This record gives sequence, C-alpha cells and structure tokens, in this order.
Amino acid sequence: MLNPSTAQAVIDHALFLGADFAELFVEHHQSSAVELISGDIDQISSGIDFGIGIRLFFGNKILYGYANSTDEEELKRVTSLLAAKDKRDQIAQAGSLNLSRHNNLHTCQQPLSQNGYLEAKIAFLRQCNDAARAEHEKINQFIGRIMQREQQVEIFNSTGLHIGDTRHYTRIAATAIAKNGSEQSTGFESPGALTGWEFSNSLNAQALGQTVAQQAMVKLFAETCPTGEMPVIIGNGFGGVIFHEACGHLLETTSVAKKASVFHDKMGELIANPVVNAVDDGTLTNEWGSINIDDEGMETQRTQLIKDGKLTSFMVDHMGSLKTGYARTGSGRRESYKFAPASRMRNTFIEPGSSSLDDMVSSVERGIYAKKMGGGSVQPGTGEFNFAVQEAYLIEDGKITRPLKTATLISTGPKVLKEISMVGEDFAMAAGMCGSVSGSVPTTVGQPALKVDNILVGGGN
Repeated sequence: MLNPSTAQAVIDHALFLGADFAELFVEHHQSSAVELISGDIDQISSGIDFGIGIRLFFGNKILYGYANSTDEEELKRVTSLLAAKDKRDQIAQAGSLNLSRHNNLHTCQQPLSQNGYLEAKIAFLRQCNDAARAEHEKINQFIGRIMQREQQVEIFNSTGLHIGDTRHYTRIAATAIAKNGSEQSTGFESPGALTGWEFSNSLNAQALGQTVAQQAMVKLFAETCPTGEMPVIIGNGFGGVIFHEACGHLLETTSVAKKASVFHDKMGELIANPVVNAVDDGTLTNEWGSINIDDEGMETQRTQLIKDGKLTSFMVDHMGSLKTGYARTGSGRRESYKFAPASRMRNTFIEPGSSSLDDMVSSVERGIYAKKMGGGSVQPGTGEFNFAVQEAYLIEDGKITRPLKTATLISTGPKVLKEISMVGEDFAMAAGMCGSVSGSVPTTVGQPALKVDNILVGGGN
C-alpha cells in the first residue's frame, strides 16, 4: 500500500527532527452493512477508507497525526508539524526496513472484497425475522443487521520493522421486541467472528430469531427483581463482560503506567479468589477479538493475567513497556489510522473450573441467576460498576424458580474477584466492541457460569 522507500524517507525525516522512535500505520478499510427493520430492508451501505497514521516518540511523549495521502512530501510535512515544538538534534538512527512474515492463524474463504454476498445476507435476515415473529404473537418488532469488513494494515517503524496483515470481520446483530399493552421488553444476540461470510454457515438463522424472541417473552411477563446484597450466579459467555470492563481495563498499561489502576502495584499478589484464572488471548482461531499481529506490528500471544487468584501479567503496548518496564504482550491496538495505539484487550476470559451450574444453584438459598448480562457503566481507575442483567431468574431454596424483570449488579472489580467462590465447566465466549483512548476495537469476552457469594442487586420494573 505504501512504497517502502517512501516509508524509509519519512522515518529518516522524523529521526532527523529528533524523534526517538517513528512509526507509520497504513490502513485500507472496506466495509458493508445490511439492516432489516419491520420485515423490510431498511438500509444497505458500503464504504472504503484509506489513511496513514504517523506516531513519534520524544522520550515518553507521544505525538500523533495522520494523512490520507501516500505522497512523500505530504507525509514529511505532517511529520514536521508534529515535531515542531519538540524538534532537537538527531539522537537515533533508523534501521533498514526489512519485510517480516507471520503465520496467518485465521482463515477466510468468503472475503468482502471478493463478493458482497448481498442476496444471501438479505435471505438470512428475513429468516431471522420470520422465526422471531412466529415465536409469539406478542413479538411486534424485529431488527437485524449484518456487518462485514476487511481491514488491510501495513506497519513501518524506525527499528526496521515492515509487516502487514489483512483482517476479515463478520458480525450479525438480532433484536426482538415484545409488547403487551404498555409493557415492552427486548431480546438481543450479536455473534461475530474474525472471518468472512462463511461464518453464517456456523449459525442457524431460524434459531437466532427464536432465541431473541424467547428472551423478550421471558421478560415481558416477569416479576420485579428483589433488591439488596445476595449471592448471584452469573451465566457463561457474555457474563464475562463484567471481568472485561471492571477488571480487564485495570490490567492495561494504559491505566497501570499512570498508576490510575488499583492493581498497578499488585503484581504477584492475590487479587482474586484462588479459583479464578483469567487470560487475554489473541491467538484463538477466528475468534472475534483475535489478531495475527497487533497494531504496532508485534505477533499476538496468549497472556495469563491471573493464575490461581494471583496477578501474573498486565497487557502491555510499546509505550506502556517503556513506562513500566514490563515486556510487551502484543496488545497495542487501535480503531483505525486516526488513532494512536494503546494497550487493549483481545479475547479476555475467565477460564473454566470444576463446578457444575446445578452445584452452584443448589448452594444458594435465595439469590439471582443472571443468565445473560447486558450493558453497564464502569468508573475508570476503581473498577466500580453498574451492569444490567438482560435475562434473570430468582433462586429459592437451591432451585431456579421465576423469571425477573430488570436486575442490576453493583460492585467493584477488585471486590467481585474475591467474592467468586465457584467457577463452572460450561465455558462460552461472546463478541463485543470495546471503547477506550484508541477508539473502538473488536473484543471477545467469556467465562463459564460462576458464583459470586455477595453482590449488591438493584431491582425495579
């Protein structure tokens, strides 16, 4: 995408201006989306974006800008503007660019650039819609959306690195809305993968429509959730969003380097119940949050964050490594060329344990089974969170009894880690998008069902 001689000239120019390190991130991004509402195709969109991000280090200071041109003089002009206030005599020499190869862990058979697969996508959404509406007469709306994109990246830096990758993403979102008089409830699922349209072969459109409709119907006639502190069993899959948001971000050097994380000085210490083991892994084949290389050009890896309750690693990008002294973990990520990279999660999950869901339920005299989590909010630095439960049930005398309306879980990441006493065997993962200082990136959350001995539950209609 960018002539290596042009990249070398721009990097040499940046070091001549006094930068300690210079990097070019080149991106070509193609995307498409199809949306169905009220049984009809409401929107079809597509687009292509191209740009080059320029990042300079002056000590621990990061300077960042971007251009939409491959012209050498324009890229040098942007570089000069970035370095204008920090310009100094040259102190670093650029390495000669050497193209590196990496293993492609994530196959793609039906990329967006080959075919838009528009008719197949429309047919898939219509099957979802028909199945959802056929599930119950109270289902009065279905919204479906299919997104596919193809991101080509090329990275050059002053150490001599030259490496590239192509990433293929496909995601399907399905929402069903049930209504009974003034009462309304929703069901939602959004599976995704790092692959092409062949991802749809692993899904059943009819089953997806039925699932979101059933979720909506369960809540429509549910009872009010009790409130107060009580034991809660958090379901597998998207239940991992609590660990991701309330704990995962506190383990990124984005916050650790600034000592804005309560865990910044806890390496090697027991920060969770010993039954908790947590991982951030970019190598899982075709998982939504996986990558071959991060957005700084480092090959991805598996990072054990917590082992038997002890903190064993942070997620570390290039600048995070310089500031903290911890080795890089291939965690430098960004939304696009418009953002400088930062330490970010990939596929982040609590590993399976040895307890069954039945064992957990039977151990609770009165509490909540949060079968499926929804969205929430987290206070950066402390991990204080407030998460909605999308599908919840009351547990009484060791048995799941009645469905509940809106439930909310309130606690802090550090506290909830220590309150986990049982970890299940039914491990599952779920796709999501994560926002932070370097934009929004695909991430996967996951866990088996787990028991939290004591957590504040908020109820209401």
